[in-house]
Amino acid sequence: MNITLPSLDQQARRVVHGRGHCVEGAESFNIEWLPPIMLIVAYSPLTEDQLGALVEVLSAEPLVEGIYLQERDQPKAPVRHIWGDEQCPSEIQEHGLRYHVDIGTHQNFGLFLDMANGRDWVRERAQGKHLLNLFSYTCGFAVAAMAGGAASVVNLDMSKSALSTGRANLRLNGLDDKRARFLGHDLFKSWGKLRKLGPYDVVIADPPSMQKGSFLVEKDYPRIIRQLPTLLKKEGVAVLCLNAPWLGRQFILDAVAEEAPQLVHVETLDRPEVIQEKSPDDGLKVMIFIHKEG
Repeated sequence: MNITLPSLDQQARRVVHGRGHCVEGAESFNIEWLPPIMLIVAYSPLTEDQLGALVEVLSAEPLVEGIYLQERDQPKAPVRHIWGDEQCPSEIQEHGLRYHVDIGTHQNFGLFLDMANGRDWVRERAQGKHLLNLFSYTCGFAVAAMAGGAASVVNLDMSKSALSTGRANLRLNGLDDKRARFLGHDLFKSWGKLRKLGPYDVVIADPPSMQKGSFLVEKDYPRIIRQLPTLLKKEGVAVLCLNAPWLGRQFILDAVAEEAPQLVHVETLDRPEVIQEKSPDDGLKVMIFIHKEG
């Protein structure tokens, strides 16, 4: 196992992206730095020798006070303490912004750290803009946008509890939650309402790859793309995210060409430096399109 950690500070980040198959011996897990703990996220069982080697490397870092293991191959993805302090953080910081986290209650703890560059991109361009944040989860994009001076953000997600955390995340950063809306709705029954609240300067779509009973990426992502020209202002921007390992960038390009040819691809965002993939088509893709016809 060849694990080399980047320099640590008080900012949360992914420190090992083994699932990209670029770190020898780490192909079955990622490691998240959630100060002051490390969370090993294992997608298949780790041996005691593997765990021992990881604990040796991680515990040697002065800032690390505790180590936890999440077993994503097990029902409900349980989390257990394996070394050091048993106190989990209730909030983390990313690039100076604060987010509530809940480690061990749900499969995901509250922020997808591989999307850090996407949040930064939105923050840098949000001044005075009206944004629509689809599949908003705990509203990480909204926090970044409001911190960047956005005029308004509409957040939509079927999980009302996630949206409640999203509102709390805005307040945690001293941001005006009155300039945000939180819609706990089924997206595919909400196009009319979303159009009435628009048009938008930026639409962000970061859907799950598959959510039983509500979303299947191959079938449903093109349905979203079809609606984008009716939601965006002319020269508005669509931020289209895809994290389905079996689908490459061409899936998005083909769907846009078929369903919304008014959108022109202008950029694909780089991933955070540690998140290396064997192929550009593997892992997370974040693609930027501009609406060229009103």
